[in-house]
Amino acid sequence: MTKNIDLIYFNAGGGHRASARALEAVLKNTHPHWNVRLVNLFEVLDSRQVYKRVTGVAPEEFYNKQLAKGWTMAMTPELRILQAFIRLTHQVMVKRLQEHWIETEPDMVVSLVPNFNRAMYESLVSSLPGVPYVTILTDLADNAPHFWIEPNQQQHFICGTDKAQEQARAAGHPDSHIHTSSGMLLHPDFYKKPEIDRREQLIANGFDPDKPVGLVMFGGHGSKTMVKIAKQLSDVQMIYICGHNAALAKKIGKMQTRAHKLVEGFTTQMPVFMEMADFFIGKPGPGSISEAIRKDMPVIIVSNKWTMIQERYNGDWVTENGLGIVLPSFAKVNQAVHHLLDNLDSYRERVKAQDNQAVFEVPNILEGILTQSEITEQSALPSTSIAN
Repeated sequence: MTKNIDLIYFNAGGGHRASARALEAVLKNTHPHWNVRLVNLFEVLDSRQVYKRVTGVAPEEFYNKQLAKGWTMAMTPELRILQAFIRLTHQVMVKRLQEHWIETEPDMVVSLVPNFNRAMYESLVSSLPGVPYVTILTDLADNAPHFWIEPNQQQHFICGTDKAQEQARAAGHPDSHIHTSSGMLLHPDFYKKPEIDRREQLIANGFDPDKPVGLVMFGGHGSKTMVKIAKQLSDVQMIYICGHNAALAKKIGKMQTRAHKLVEGFTTQMPVFMEMADFFIGKPGPGSISEAIRKDMPVIIVSNKWTMIQERYNGDWVTENGLGIVLPSFAKVNQAVHHLLDNLDSYRERVKAQDNQAVFEVPNILEGILTQSEITEQSALPSTSIAN
């Protein structure tokens, strides 16, 4: 029997959508009898785009523009304002979501977004009792309160780190409802073996294959910080991924460097570029860190007051596991790079030990949750006997 499995995401930041699409890609192969549906939460809550008509911009677009400009420090107070707004409009959201669940009839709801899990859970259990609700944390840890893990909800959590599991337990959730994965959800393309030999790929792109190569990436719109990094790393072979920022790509491309560099704009071939590199420099986001580590690259990231509050644990995680270097700023990135290269083998050994297989583990976890809910539902049905 076909089961409707809803993966809830939104486009703020891009990581939630990427995680949903990664899981969708694997579920289509492992569970072809499931009808996997990607559901944009904001399209459900504001299907008539009232917010955009009033303000001229969708909430996701506003958030993403701030990211592109690097205005991350302002996002901490904005997060608290958003959470206050969510509490204020809670009943309105619950009502709208109830209507959505009744209309679409999911057999399981899987949330890959923070902040809205209380409203989604309450609306689901009140409209479709017995349908399991699962939250997959796409961050390395929760940013309590009311971010990923809500107390007093009979739901399931899938956590990619020990820290997140501890937080779920501390919120009062039983171990039976806390499930472990070995990391963040990554697209299956990051697990494919490269079609072209790495050495040949490096030579084809103008690199000396016997010298290390670094990769710099700051999300889909790049960052002006990349120019400062390029100036410091003139003597190191580098790949710069500038995303949709054509002006940034042009500026870095024109820079004179002693070592060869490759400058790329927006690309769908990140696994290929990461395959060529030996280390990663970029934002402390859980997705980019996890992608780099999956490709055996130690990371160099920054953690400071500008770091988004939900990403501040990421630097601790990198340091505790010896997966790279965490700096207060990129002012001395040259020193950090040369220290990392002097100790590359030991860093790489620890990176390889991570072996994140989460995107292949989660489908079995979801199947177990769904099966258990069906057993519970059957056992709750009244028994009947036929008297002769």
